[in-house]
Amino acid sequence: MQITDKQLEPLHPAILRLGFRPFFAAAALFSVLATLAWSGMYLVNWNVHSLMPTPVTWHAHEMIFGYSQAVIAGFLLTAVSNWTGMRTLRGMPLFLLLLAWLAGRMLFIAGNAVPVLLLAFVDCAFTAGLVIALLVPVIKSRQWKQLGIISKLVLLLACNLVFYAGMYGALGDGVRIGLYSGVYLVIALVLVLSRRVFPFFIERGAGYPVELKNRLWLDIASLVLFLAFWIAEIIRPDTLLVAVLAATLMVLHAMRLAGWHTAGIWKKPLLWVLYLGYSWLIIAFALKAAAYFAGISPLFSLHAFAYGGIGMITLGMMSRVILGHTGRSVFDPPPALFSIFATLLAGTVIRVLFPLFYSAYYKVWIGLSQVLWVVAFIMFLYVFLPMLAKPRIDGQDG
Repeated sequence: MQITDKQLEPLHPAILRLGFRPFFAAAALFSVLATLAWSGMYLVNWNVHSLMPTPVTWHAHEMIFGYSQAVIAGFLLTAVSNWTGMRTLRGMPLFLLLLAWLAGRMLFIAGNAVPVLLLAFVDCAFTAGLVIALLVPVIKSRQWKQLGIISKLVLLLACNLVFYAGMYGALGDGVRIGLYSGVYLVIALVLVLSRRVFPFFIERGAGYPVELKNRLWLDIASLVLFLAFWIAEIIRPDTLLVAVLAATLMVLHAMRLAGWHTAGIWKKPLLWVLYLGYSWLIIAFALKAAAYFAGISPLFSLHAFAYGGIGMITLGMMSRVILGHTGRSVFDPPPALFSIFATLLAGTVIRVLFPLFYSAYYKVWIGLSQVLWVVAFIMFLYVFLPMLAKPRIDGQDG
């Protein structure tokens, strides 16, 4: 017998009926508050040095292990339920996992008032709990192919532990290794999930029959070379080897993206936002190579990866998942999506490219890009928060 929302209503509020609901809401709201806080620190010199190791460290850590990890949690708790045919966390267990994520954010803000070991335990407990929550349905359903995705979460947990070991003073370069490994691991997850779902989304959403090109050798080569790039960047950052690997990855992913192109995507915001987000990952590899060959700052590449790639892809994926899993049509999305995605795209261009060519106004570009990020996510919350807080419109479970 099919379980409907009306049957579940006495047990769970709508916001706790599937993982994407609380975690997407929390991720979007946190991204607004954290960016506003970072703007205050960077632009008007808020005196917060006593509250955390450094503002830059806080900003970097929280966009990786705060915002990105919340999006990943919401997506995987929902996707694993679909992949395995088994329920993932809901109700009180889901709420407790959300509280674990929130506790890590709050304790990190408290900074020096909280022992590093306690902060590390609470923050990492969230990722460990998420791994367990995903492993249970995967093992029960014997969906062993999903272990590859979960293994990346285990590695993300290891990255966070390395970061805290650096904060504690037990590992000399732990903070840098943990943060850069964390962001590259998030990118690895994005690339793997993109390969799984982007061609499917495009083939179904283009509006006409289309068969996209995928190449097994390219999938394997891009995975192996990205691992080599990550290791090389951690051991010897911004060297010739890193630049060559980045340039090669740029070519490989450009080939993959070219195979996914069809003209119909440009009429569909839910498709072009993902396509352009992936394009920013390719631009980021190019800028990483340019850091060595042209002497530009490696921060251009980092923000192309983070703002453009991770930012646009996660916003696009959250939008699609929310529409599909609240009973709405992904083929007839809210008209506001174009403005939301275009705002974030404009912010990416201003954050990454304007400082590269008009460096005299660097602080202006940073401030403007922060404003556009905040505006995009506020618009996202305005459109999607009511959907997340209410039952599915088709009366189904989820």
